[in-house]
Amino acid sequence: MTKQKSDAPDITPFKGPAGGWGSVRSLAEIFPRERVPPETMREMVRQNKPDGFQCVSCAWPKPKHAHPVEFCEEGAKATAWELTTYRTTPEFFAQHTLTELRTWKDYDLEQNGRLTHPLRYDAATDKYVACSWEEAFDEIGATVRPMVPKSVVFYSSGRTSLEASYMYGLMARMYGNQNLPDSSNMCHESTSVGLKAAIGVPVGTTRLEDFEHCDMILFFGQNVGSNAPRMLHDLRSARKRGVEIATFNPLKERGLERFTDPQNPFEMATLKETNISTQYHQVKAGGDIAAMMGIAKFLVEWHDAAIAGGEPAVLDTAFIEAHTNGFEPFVAKVRETAWDDIERESGLPKAELEETARLYAKAKAVLAIYGMGLTQHVKGVENVRMVVNLLLLRGNIGKPGAGPTPVRGHSNVQGQRTVGITEKTELVPVERLEAQYGFTAPRDKGLDTVEACRGVIDGSVRAFIALGGNFLRAVPETGPMEAAWPNLDLSVQIATKLNRNHLFPGRVTYLLPCLGRIETDVQASGPQIVTVEDSSSCIHASRGKATPASEHLLSEPAIVAAIAKRILPHNPKVDWDAWVADYATIRDAIEETYPQVFPDFNNTLFEPGGHWKGNKASERIWLTESGKAEFLTPTGLSATGFAEAEGRFRLMTLRSNDQFNTTIYGYHDRFRGVKGTRDVLFMHAADMAAAGLKENQIVALESDADDGIVRRREGLIVTPYDIPRGCLGAYYPECNVLMPVEHHAEESHVPAAKSVPVRIVARSSVGR
Repeated sequence: MTKQKSDAPDITPFKGPAGGWGSVRSLAEIFPRERVPPETMREMVRQNKPDGFQCVSCAWPKPKHAHPVEFCEEGAKATAWELTTYRTTPEFFAQHTLTELRTWKDYDLEQNGRLTHPLRYDAATDKYVACSWEEAFDEIGATVRPMVPKSVVFYSSGRTSLEASYMYGLMARMYGNQNLPDSSNMCHESTSVGLKAAIGVPVGTTRLEDFEHCDMILFFGQNVGSNAPRMLHDLRSARKRGVEIATFNPLKERGLERFTDPQNPFEMATLKETNISTQYHQVKAGGDIAAMMGIAKFLVEWHDAAIAGGEPAVLDTAFIEAHTNGFEPFVAKVRETAWDDIERESGLPKAELEETARLYAKAKAVLAIYGMGLTQHVKGVENVRMVVNLLLLRGNIGKPGAGPTPVRGHSNVQGQRTVGITEKTELVPVERLEAQYGFTAPRDKGLDTVEACRGVIDGSVRAFIALGGNFLRAVPETGPMEAAWPNLDLSVQIATKLNRNHLFPGRVTYLLPCLGRIETDVQASGPQIVTVEDSSSCIHASRGKATPASEHLLSEPAIVAAIAKRILPHNPKVDWDAWVADYATIRDAIEETYPQVFPDFNNTLFEPGGHWKGNKASERIWLTESGKAEFLTPTGLSATGFAEAEGRFRLMTLRSNDQFNTTIYGYHDRFRGVKGTRDVLFMHAADMAAAGLKENQIVALESDADDGIVRRREGLIVTPYDIPRGCLGAYYPECNVLMPVEHHAEESHVPAAKSVPVRIVARSSVGR
């Protein structure tokens, strides 16, 4: 397949709902484009079913009683993308240098198809050439063994199975470090840090059945229509029951406005829609702390008045007294915060916040759903803690239909952490690992994503092994990162398709193709299954049955085991070959390491709805230092981490509904009405007028981080959009070039991609 050209840009507002015929047409387009084989439709029927395979895109929970079609538009695209019949062979690389391929767009690289052979970079020709698996593993081992352990990074993507993740984390620790950055570092680490400190667990407390018991949903910073469309079924059902949904999001996202169920013949025939949000508040980017402070202020004022008047309390005082700590300083901060400050920082009028507060005050069970619109800010951890503060005020944790509900991104990003993919010693039972495998585990904290980026740039990181993902494209500081990557002594990329990270080789570079989760994985004991964990802490089995893209592919566990045997001394307590021969033995090992989380692991794999690993906070058992849930008094009202300044805008990097993370499926962001381009700058019309800009004018953005470094993104088409004043929107990952590596969440180090300080540099006008 040759490089494709995107269509001429067409930016026309979309008037339809999420779902509906738009989703059907989108799928009708991608299947023939990917030339998927006939077996694809068989696989689609098995997607997210108890004896099928688990979707390779998002981690939204799977219901006990599955729909006839248990996949969404994004999930279907991910399946078609993986089962494509296009192939990226050694012949392709014989025709293209890496220098040339760096001029290709992300879409073109991945659209070229599945990788088929292990490849070695040849510096003399600037091309990848085919090699044997043994050659690759032997040179990787010879390069890594003499290195200083702290100089080697073991990165993993959030789609990697529990089995491969467990092996990978063990390999890194037996090698001598905990340099295990992963997708969580880029998205929900603020959740892991914030919830752990507040309620003693690093994950949400709710399950799918809680949607049946709530009477209100607070929704913050998550685009359900593009990032977790299967949730729309649960939101629709909640609305049919009369559940109030109050949404706080800078942009009007269609999935949070209107939805037509593609699996409902009546709705499809009549074009009937369900209105999702009963309130929609377009908070400024980084203004969520202020908005939540406003809601809390109403609740506290009403509570004070009720107590003074001898009326029933508004706050759940019995819960607060029995189960929380830090209430008084938090409430003191709420009382002293001025309404003028709340309105200015949130961008919302007092009356709108009062509407939400009145609903919340009378609701008996409230879910708080949120995404990276909260976590990817400098004060991202405080955002998460403020969600908890709101819930604690009325006892909305630890009862049916209530609790924090973070929406995780990649399909097993939460599960990886469960089995040891973390840079933090306190999150891993290192003593048990030492007893189990007879080695001394490192105690020093390893490198997270931001620290790994620093290490690549300053040269202290010498080797980077990536189990999936597109690290170089996903991280901030694109220019310096790409410039520094060739200085690595070793770059190993385990992948299914070609992406931009693969085009920046180190001194020794290997590109290793692996099986996908949907494909048949046959080992010595027969066909294998793997497992993943969804956002609600439920474990699911995944059984692939599709024909592998190439006979030369190895599974992720097989690749990890082969590398481990080359870089580690022999250990009689770890039989890597036996693990690869039968993945059930890996699950036995996982159960031995985590007996409370994975009891009877191999016998609970196919439970409908998944096997729930439990959650102490959902039982109102708080594993915090105080033994209680902790209120946090926020340090300020803005989450951006930078001050307002003349000409400075808050840039939000966005995903199209034609992509998943860094994977671009096409050039049609249907819900925002953008087709044929990703070079778009969404801007409020009044801001355009104030800056003297016209629709379709071409501009550049420059970083305004006050650090003296020039960062620039050229060629953006100014597009008027319903967005708060002072805020801009543009697509990720193309705009990562504007984000400093040091612009990250405090405590969690999540890149603060939802409020990046930028300035606009005007260019000439163009017509469509």
